[in-house]
Amino acid sequence: MTAPAIIIFADSGLDTAKRIALATGGGIHTCGQGGADALKLLPRLFSEGTPIIGVCAAGILIRLLASSLENKQKEPPVLAVSQDGLSIVPLLGGHRGANRLARDLAEALGGIAAITTASDAKFLHSLDEPPAGWVLGTPQDAKPAMMALLLGAKLQVEGSAPFLAEAGYPVSSLGSVKVLVTEQKLRIERGIVYHPKTLVAGVGCERGAEAEEVIALIDFALAKQNLAAQSLAAIASIDIKADEPALLEAARHFQVPLRLFSAAELSQERYRLKSPSDYVEETVGTPSVAEAAALKAGPLLVEKLKSDRATCAIGKAIHPIDPNEFGRRPGVLHLVGIGPGEPISRTASAVNALEASTDWVGYGLYLDLVADLRRGQSEHRYDLGEEEPRVRHALELAAQGKVVSLICSGDAQIYAMAALAYELLDATGPRAVSDVARRVNLETHPGISAFQAASAAAGALIGHDFCCISLSDLLTPRDDILKRLEGAARADFVTALYNPRSQRRVDLIEQAKRLFMDHRPPSTPVVIGSNLGRPNERVRVVELAAFDPTEIDMLTIVIIGASTSRAFHRGSGTVAYTPRGYEAKTAEGSK
Repeated sequence: MTAPAIIIFADSGLDTAKRIALATGGGIHTCGQGGADALKLLPRLFSEGTPIIGVCAAGILIRLLASSLENKQKEPPVLAVSQDGLSIVPLLGGHRGANRLARDLAEALGGIAAITTASDAKFLHSLDEPPAGWVLGTPQDAKPAMMALLLGAKLQVEGSAPFLAEAGYPVSSLGSVKVLVTEQKLRIERGIVYHPKTLVAGVGCERGAEAEEVIALIDFALAKQNLAAQSLAAIASIDIKADEPALLEAARHFQVPLRLFSAAELSQERYRLKSPSDYVEETVGTPSVAEAAALKAGPLLVEKLKSDRATCAIGKAIHPIDPNEFGRRPGVLHLVGIGPGEPISRTASAVNALEASTDWVGYGLYLDLVADLRRGQSEHRYDLGEEEPRVRHALELAAQGKVVSLICSGDAQIYAMAALAYELLDATGPRAVSDVARRVNLETHPGISAFQAASAAAGALIGHDFCCISLSDLLTPRDDILKRLEGAARADFVTALYNPRSQRRVDLIEQAKRLFMDHRPPSTPVVIGSNLGRPNERVRVVELAAFDPTEIDMLTIVIIGASTSRAFHRGSGTVAYTPRGYEAKTAEGSK
């Protein structure tokens, strides 16, 4: 189950929320007393399928989620917990994990789970909620079977389903409700079928094979022995296929994880292979991919089958497979922009990536800025100036099958690590990363950059064409920086200046002012933003002529307006904006 979101509306619920977070690995979200934040947050979490635990009255959650209720088969668990933690009430998603979560919380908090679902009140879980490792073949068969059990019937079980007796269900060889546990694609009268997750489809394919071909081949392999797709625990292949779109799409299609093995690990199965290949061994270092990967589960039920560009075999384990203990997951590197620093400025995409990661890599300050989201992730801290070692380490961690977040302030693509990650993937020679690291999946999660935050705090200075220029000459020659400044000034761009001044480099910001004074009115507005998103944030608007470069440091961004930019006093301060031309459009339309 996805880690839950723990919602509190007052500090009085914080201690209980922390205990719930410790027990579940969930993240705490503090919403104001008025509930305005929650009115946006909770429906979003609910629509994303995130379990919700509110340390509050049940009525609050009901009112906030009422308009989001559509399909009870898809709703995530929603629970209300009293502020003392002694009462735990599952409100929604009882058969989707809420009842089980309520019992777990009751044990962790020393409270009472108020289970109102008839089946779960009598048994530890409903028939349509088997534990991980088993899947109910036909969900609609569970309800009549459950009704019969509540009226006193017993189960007659064929196959291994120890969870039924553990849940308190009466089991007898003469039971009238039949339960069949099988990998076969079957349905029985007056009973239910569970499919154990014991099958692994080993798959090999050519680079660039179509997903439809791979999916069709797996379907054919299953049909050859009348096997149920619900019994698939994983699709398995060689690790250099970690980024193969066809395999990733096939895994999504069958709703199972893709798991990977090295050539050396697959080669260990060479003496059990039915169809070894000298060509495959010469190409990838193992005499088989599909059969060897399937054999990692157990004996072959389906020997290697071939289509034009893919191969598939199916192996069967004795017991249900835990995918977390089988092979390695494809490595994922999230390139995460966390915005200026304050939690409210993070995108939902960035938060989800950070929470889903096993490892965080970044400059120490950036790791500290997201410490509130940490739930056991391993941290890998680097100093300023260690950009390439930082990104290389993140790629190689992902190559080990970990889910890694490479954390950047602002946006990861703007003067940050995203471009360097792709540069290293493209590098050859001494700078090249490992072959497996080249195959990790990269996902970029944009953040709010400093120029956006500063402009927003001071009005709308970037309302028309703009550009960004870094004044750092560590990686860019000074002559190139001056050339770009001259071009931006002449072209009348609103211009954001990153890294404007350091202890060593003090003159470039002064030269920038002189260049823009040559092409702008002295009254041109300049936005100066310091420590954006932090407690000592300061944003102000000054005229270009009054702008003092000696007041600027590396924690400041400077945005110089265009010749058309304007400023005016509003409230207790000055705001600046750049009109886009709607005034002229309106005048033209009125003629």
